[in-house]
Amino acid sequence: MSSEALQVLSRSTYSSICECLKNLPFRNRPQRLKALFPHVSLDTLKCIVAQDNQRRMKNFHAKLTTAEAIEEMYHKYLKAVNSGEEPGILLRISDATGLTPGLTTKSIIERHHQVFEKSKPARSLVSNLMRNTSLIEDRDLAFESYLCLLEDDDYGPIADARKQAVGFEFEIRLRRELEELQVSFLHEDHLRARGYDKTPDVKLEIPVAFDGHVINWIESKALFGDEESHKGYLKEQLFSYWNRFGPGLVLYWFGYVEDLEKYHQNRKILIRDKLPKNIISLHTTFAQTTICFDNCDER
Repeated sequence: MSSEALQVLSRSTYSSICECLKNLPFRNRPQRLKALFPHVSLDTLKCIVAQDNQRRMKNFHAKLTTAEAIEEMYHKYLKAVNSGEEPGILLRISDATGLTPGLTTKSIIERHHQVFEKSKPARSLVSNLMRNTSLIEDRDLAFESYLCLLEDDDYGPIADARKQAVGFEFEIRLRRELEELQVSFLHEDHLRARGYDKTPDVKLEIPVAFDGHVINWIESKALFGDEESHKGYLKEQLFSYWNRFGPGLVLYWFGYVEDLEKYHQNRKILIRDKLPKNIISLHTTFAQTTICFDNCDER
């Protein structure tokens, strides 16, 4: 990723990206967007696409997975297999319906097992089959499911594992950068051990300052911060941190839309896409000031 690629987007740029998304095919959209917005980070575009997919599924999943819709998809799948179509059948069905590959696979697996069990299979069984498609006895369905789960960046066990790994990677990165800056902190495991229920990723043992602001905690988000998601985090997490610990910092590592801080209701919660390097420890500042006064007294 180029160091010059944008991650912090103006509202007009973000709106233009969202408008373009409406007219693009459901797969490979980040690469298509990169051609249209070459100045924007590809990682940022991937996050925006993921958020759009999640919201689209939230709004249309029920409509796309009615009994009639699943029956039609299953009939098309069987017909394609029986006629010897090349692999990628479920991916093509996913493209045609707008249901993500992972959710398409889940629906077809459930429908396939209904044939043998005469009822909807247990959720645990479906989850196990999606985690390990080699357990699916039907060879064609096993391979088709595997292809779909590889292609879906948002739904399914592979996508979940990837998100978890990326989130953990950036939490570790935050800790390392704070250690390099010699900033003392407690992470959420320490805080939970002390009995806190809602905890930020990092609680600073001694407040630090940068750009004229003082902060007491840092929350790491390995995603893009748009208006809807940020409002949700404010309500579910960030206001609680502010009420308990005071001013803090949210790191949206893959960027954010400008002016999100206007939703903070006069609470000091800063937003950045990287940890500032001009952090000043208040402990260090106090020590330096004390030394200065001591030297002045000696003179």
